[in-house]
Amino acid sequence: MDVLPIRVQTQTIEKGIVYTSTGQGDLLLDLYIPEESKNPYWVIWVHGGAWHSGTKDNPPSAFLKLGYALASVDYRLSVGKPFSAMIHDIKAAIRFLRANADKYGYQDRKIIITGSSAGGHLAALVGTTNNHKDLEGTLGSQLNISSSVQLILDFYGPRNFKTILSQSTPHGIKVRALALLLSKPVEKVPELAELASPVFHIDASDPPIFIAHGDQDIQVPVNQSLELKAKYKKLGLNVELEIFSGAGHSSKQVFTPKLIEQVDKFIKRNFD
Repeated sequence: MDVLPIRVQTQTIEKGIVYTSTGQGDLLLDLYIPEESKNPYWVIWVHGGAWHSGTKDNPPSAFLKLGYALASVDYRLSVGKPFSAMIHDIKAAIRFLRANADKYGYQDRKIIITGSSAGGHLAALVGTTNNHKDLEGTLGSQLNISSSVQLILDFYGPRNFKTILSQSTPHGIKVRALALLLSKPVEKVPELAELASPVFHIDASDPPIFIAHGDQDIQVPVNQSLELKAKYKKLGLNVELEIFSGAGHSSKQVFTPKLIEQVDKFIKRNFD
């Protein structure tokens, strides 16, 4: 995402902020706040890594260049704690960030959540499960604060674990590690697979979503994005899907200046 020819704003950066603690240790986030933006909207970045790897380091700076505050969060990985621990963690991070909005200087009413690949899946699931009692969790000391988000940006994430295997290439099946995420093969835990799939949670109250996907993605099938868009459209919800011809998974052909411009317009159209 560092390809935009946009002027760089000066930033306040705070790293290693403890947002909650679990039996597996503290969970941390990093904050990046553009000093030239007054009370900016903020974006929560959820990293990818097939749910079993990856860190909060090096989030996409394009959001900062556009004047948004950015929070990059770590969460428990599936190698240590399977689903739905990571959703509980991210929702706890949202409550923490909302509770500390005045302290850090961003607004707390309209929140954007985004991620790519596995992070895109988690972002979409968090955004389509506002106030879901089974996924809210009980982490942190801000349980009276809302963990709801108001806009989703989902970059080539899985959305339906009950159809993804039949749509996948052998490579996609090999690298995705769904059995590790769910602690059992998908076919053995159908109810859990539904709980973990954003398409099964979509209802009329869900926030706007922007989706981007390459049509040559051999890791996460583009049909996953088509399913999500179709469900949103069926309910008359606000959805925009950009499919990139010839682009693969996590391809530079997806993260282009044109895409970031589209994302910025989508946010402003829905927030301003």
